[in-house]
Parts: sequence; C-alpha cells; structure tokens
Amino acid sequence: MTSTEQTCRAELVLANHILANAGVLDAFGHVSVRHPDRDGHFLLSQSKAPELVQADDILEYDADAVPVDGVGRPQYSERFIHSEIYRARPDVLAICHHHSPSVMPFCVAGLPVVPVYQHGALIGRHVPMWDSRDEFGDTNLLVTNGAQGASLARALGSASMVLMRHHGATVVGLRLKEMVFRAVAACKNAEYQYRAMALGPVHGLTAGEIEMAAKVPPAAVDRAWDLWARDA
Repeated sequence: MTSTEQTCRAELVLANHILANAGVLDAFGHVSVRHPDRDGHFLLSQSKAPELVQADDILEYDADAVPVDGVGRPQYSERFIHSEIYRARPDVLAICHHHSPSVMPFCVAGLPVVPVYQHGALIGRHVPMWDSRDEFGDTNLLVTNGAQGASLARALGSASMVLMRHHGATVVGLRLKEMVFRAVAACKNAEYQYRAMALGPVHGLTAGEIEMAAKVPPAAVDRAWDLWARDA
C-alpha cells in the first residue's frame, strides 16, 4: 500500500466521523473516495454505522462495486451509487449518500432546494430530483444494482448534488474535503430554506451570486476540515 493510499484511507475514516458528527449521516448512509492508485476502483467502508468506521473497515471495490478485499464481510447494498457515479463522472473523486433530516422534507414534498446562503452556493444553480419509479416502478427505494445506480448517475448529470424521491440525497466533489464541506453546507442550506419557507416566499441567490460564492478557497475548506476533524 502506497503512502498516498494510506493517507486516502485515513481521510476517508475522518470523513465518515465528520459527517456523522455534523448530522449528515446517522446509522445509515455512506461515503467513498476514488482509489488514488488504481483506475476505476474506489474505497468504501464495509457496511457499518459511519461514526463507528475505523481504518480496517475500509475496503477496495472495483468498477462494478465488487469488493477486491474483504470478501465475506458485510457490504453496503447501495454501493452501486458510488460505482456508477464514478463511472459516469471521471471528474468526481468523492461521494456521500445520506438521509439528513434537513433534506428529507424536500425529498418527500418534491420541492426544489435552492441556494439561500453563501456556502449554499456549493449545491449549484439546480439540484435535480431522481425518481426511481420512472425506470423501475415500485421498489424498496434502495439503489441495489448497477442499472439503478446508472439511472441515478444520469439524473445527477453534471450537478454536484441530486435529491432522491422519498429517500435522501447524494453529493459529489472533486476532492474528499471539498465534498464533505459541500455535504455539510447543503444540509445547512436545506434547513435555512425550510425555516424561511415558514415565514414567507423564499428568494434564492442570484445566478451571479451563486457563481461567485461557489468559489470557496481551498484554505477555507481546510480550515473547516481541521475544526471538524478535531471534534470527530
């Protein structure tokens, strides 16, 4: 194992803990990172509550979500979310799937989430909604095979986040720390929007504001990561 992979695995463990501590993940949900050394492969923990994930829980998967190591250990049934988004989006280096209470009302009501504060701009101008019924009819709502994962990836398109009807959300990033920052910001944004809707009509950021505010300096992302990592 290279030092790069060791660092990647350690940061993935931290990402699990940070997102759990922030309330993005609870007993369920999962986070992955593209393998730094093997094309098409990714790292994801065995099926476990994210807050409890440790270094020896991190497994390597191939492009079809088949475990390269850890055969026989419990796997996330929705690992196909990760494999198919990585396949469709070569630019994506990290993914989180969650069911945050702040986002779920929008998934249930079918209402759009829009950027309403500075860091909310990281969700982009449009957050698509994926409805599994469009291609698969009634299901148990889980993404349990490659076809369903590919459908979700198509709905995501070039966006940074996709809502999943009556299910949750999936967030992507160009690097792990950026994705974690976006996932936390997206949940805060959804909470702020939900609260504001109780007061009256909500007016999101302008297209120009979104474009400028989304350019969060890496130093700012690292600043937040360092704080969250201390408490994780």
